[in-house]
Amino acid sequence: MAKDSEPFSEKLRVPEALTFDDVLLRPKESAIEPDEADTSTRVSKNVRLNIPVLSAAMDTVTESELAIEIARHGGLGVLHRNMDLDAMVEEIEQVKQADELIIREVITAEPGQTIREVDRMMNEAGVSGAPVIDDDDEVLGIISGTDIRPYLEVGESDEVREAMTDEVITAGEDVTPREALELMYEHKIERVPIVDDQNRLTGLMTMAGILQRREYDNAVRDESGHLRVGAAVGPFETDRAQAADEAGADILFIDCAHAHNSNVVESAREIKDQTSADVVVGNIGTREAARDVADFADGVKVGIGPGSICTTRVVTGAGMPQITAIAQVADVASKHDIPVIADGGIRYSGDAIKAIAAGADAVMMGSYFAGTDEAPGRVITMNGKKYKQYRGMGSVGAMQSGGGDRYLKDDDEEEFVPEGVEAATPYKGTLESELRQLVGGMQSGMGYVGAESIPVFKERAEFVRVSSAGQQESHPHDVVITDEAPNYSPDGS
Repeated sequence: MAKDSEPFSEKLRVPEALTFDDVLLRPKESAIEPDEADTSTRVSKNVRLNIPVLSAAMDTVTESELAIEIARHGGLGVLHRNMDLDAMVEEIEQVKQADELIIREVITAEPGQTIREVDRMMNEAGVSGAPVIDDDDEVLGIISGTDIRPYLEVGESDEVREAMTDEVITAGEDVTPREALELMYEHKIERVPIVDDQNRLTGLMTMAGILQRREYDNAVRDESGHLRVGAAVGPFETDRAQAADEAGADILFIDCAHAHNSNVVESAREIKDQTSADVVVGNIGTREAARDVADFADGVKVGIGPGSICTTRVVTGAGMPQITAIAQVADVASKHDIPVIADGGIRYSGDAIKAIAAGADAVMMGSYFAGTDEAPGRVITMNGKKYKQYRGMGSVGAMQSGGGDRYLKDDDEEEFVPEGVEAATPYKGTLESELRQLVGGMQSGMGYVGAESIPVFKERAEFVRVSSAGQQESHPHDVVITDEAPNYSPDGS
């Protein structure tokens, strides 16, 4: 060792880093009722959400079904990347096409088709009616299950022209949802074909679609009215990023366990230059990392090893407790108007609102949603209780499915060194019920601080340190729990 080098013992003069259980929010005078608190926020420079919640880009958490449901309730689903490019594009399109007021890919019938053929076609497509068109796409009529049923009982070869309703009610392409609904009520019909000025079919509007859009009035939608969705792409997957962008993804998430790597940063900058979607860079955990991406990132994602199924810290010895990591990144990001997403380590709604108090604009969660009906993991039964499959993207199974480069591993040249595990999380029911508990708890936290919005909350919130005795005091104690609250479990699951 050189004489002028720093003694190794100096490395033990280390700063303290904190996580969720180490702190509590200091209660303040308040005139805010929890359900009055506005939870809308930005997650990237150009994308706002109505609730500050994202679902993690994990193959046992977010595919199109969950992405659709969370967007309907005001959050954002981030599709995982353990699928081939074509499958990813299809998943993005499924989210974008959900809740469309005007269906563009319409199941149609021709007048010369047999009724039995059309009945089979409609059953396979899951629709109860179809416009009847000629070779020029001109609308001739409409046929429904009610029209078909009498013919199925008496003949095999009757044609659609014999059963269809000739007097079809259509609407122009400029029709509003209200006008279309009035037409449906007036004529006692469930669907209205949309036609151009030459009576050629261009789409279909249904009563179910209009009523469904009304039901989800808190949904997050783009300028065209489509649900918003994010897509994870590898740190060097420019082709995948461009395909996701062209398919309509609103945000591209650079999906890397350690994004503060010069090669990753340069690749992320290249992806930003070649796409029109916002680009969120992650994961990072220090102010130095935030500075190095601040010139191009539309958002940053924070979390080095806090996830319940992540073993990065014990495998590598590296990491940053999450509250400190969020605060350090937010110190830099806030000066550049870059939203911060806290990713990982959140077990309770209280942890989520603490993350925002530390400087985050939103939280990303995996295990919290992995047990819901909409998550893609398999349901399994252990000791008479239901669970769903849940695995870290650093687990062997996930890496073998295509996620090795997230941890900067080349699976063609070396055996995997996993930084995650495969596990099971308790089955929880619907995503809607989980979101209600999560967001309700966060709003209550805002009420305790006296903040009517997330920006005000971030300004007003203060932390107090908690001892180990205080941590124990924070949880139910000295009792036998007989009726556990839906948003609480002793192990945080």
